[in-house]
Amino acid sequence: MELLKGKKILITGISSTRSIAFGIAKSMYYQKAELGFVCQNEKIRKKIKKIAASMKSDIVLSCDVSSDKNIKKLFLNLIKVWKKFDGLVHSIAYCPKEHLNGDFINNVTRKGFNISHEISSYSFLGLVKECRNMLNNSSSLLTLSYLGAQRVVPNYNIMGLAKASLEASVRYMAYTLGRNNIRVNAISCNPIKTVSSFQIKNFNQINNFHRKSSLIKNSITTENIGNVASFLLSNLSTGITGSVIYVDNGCNVSYINNFS
Repeated sequence: MELLKGKKILITGISSTRSIAFGIAKSMYYQKAELGFVCQNEKIRKKIKKIAASMKSDIVLSCDVSSDKNIKKLFLNLIKVWKKFDGLVHSIAYCPKEHLNGDFINNVTRKGFNISHEISSYSFLGLVKECRNMLNNSSSLLTLSYLGAQRVVPNYNIMGLAKASLEASVRYMAYTLGRNNIRVNAISCNPIKTVSSFQIKNFNQINNFHRKSSLIKNSITTENIGNVASFLLSNLSTGITGSVIYVDNGCNVSYINNFS
């Protein structure tokens, strides 16, 4: 299939081949998209260049999304190779490790709250704010969320609030960009074993709970998420915007777990 043939898509947030963003990029590459990559800093750029090369891309830019100056610089560099592009995948999240366990109220700090929201939520808005004039008609924007935005997940703590903010941002961005025929959506998926997820205390227990609660018992993979992402950035999904699409084997609708 060639769902994304002729489309230029910018991928953020790959840190290794275990990243969800890697699974998304891999699927989009198979669907014939032309890809560009954004990494956090120069330190990991060499690693991401190898991943990009495996997908026939030499576009690897670094950006510290906590800085508006850096975000502006990112797109000043991108416009040298892409005057316009068709899609953005936002797969960036961060929370200080000490906030991902224990008593939610006691552990939260103003600094931790602000950092978590700035990197995990505002960064999507900040990127789009800077690049909206570079987006082609019928472009599609995508971010990644998690069920902790809607329900209490022990130890997810402040990240649940940040993801709730991110999901609200998707709706408001979809409203604002709809007049330009640009769509904005989110994927909410089951826990995936990545470098970041293991920062959460008792991650394996959370993962096992999701598996038991799911209506389909197969494990969700980055490939599953990538295929849905490819659909959402393709022209087959032009009627979908402002939505959170769950790729979690039905866990989000399950109430009674392990009943039978």
